[in-house]
Amino acid sequence: MQKISTTTLVVAAALIGADDRVLMQKRRADRQHGGLWEFPGGKVEPGESPEAALIRELNEELGIIVAASDLDPVSFAAGQNGAGGAINPIVILLYTCRKWAGELRNLDADEIGWFDPVATCHLEMPPLDIPLAKKLADRLK
Repeated sequence: MQKISTTTLVVAAALIGADDRVLMQKRRADRQHGGLWEFPGGKVEPGESPEAALIRELNEELGIIVAASDLDPVSFAAGQNGAGGAINPIVILLYTCRKWAGELRNLDADEIGWFDPVATCHLEMPPLDIPLAKKLADRLK
C-alpha cells in the first residue's frame, strides 16, 4: 500500500531584468535534480506565507532583498515526487519579480544565467518547472 504524505509547498521566482530576460539557476550536482535549470526559490516552512518564504529564499540563494509588493503571482504546477514507495505531492507557486535591492550573487547553485523567456522552455529542467516556463514565456511574449 502506498503512503500519501502531506503536500510540499514550494515557491519560485522568475526574476526579470530590464531587458526582459529571466534569471535561472542550475541546481548543484549533489542535489535532487542536480545539473538541471530551475527558477530560484524553495520550500515554504511551517508558519511562513508563500511570499515570506520566497523573500527568504531569494536572499539565501542570491543575496537580494525583495518586497512582498514586488512579487506578482503567475501560475502554479502540481505533481508528485515518489521515493521509497511514498507519494509526496508537490505544488510550486511561480511569481514574477522585476524589482529587488542588492547585487545578484550566486550563493547556492552551480551556475546562474539570464535567458530569453522562450529559451527557458528549452533548458533541461525538473518536470514541474517546464509548465511554469511555458506559462511565463506566453505571458512575456
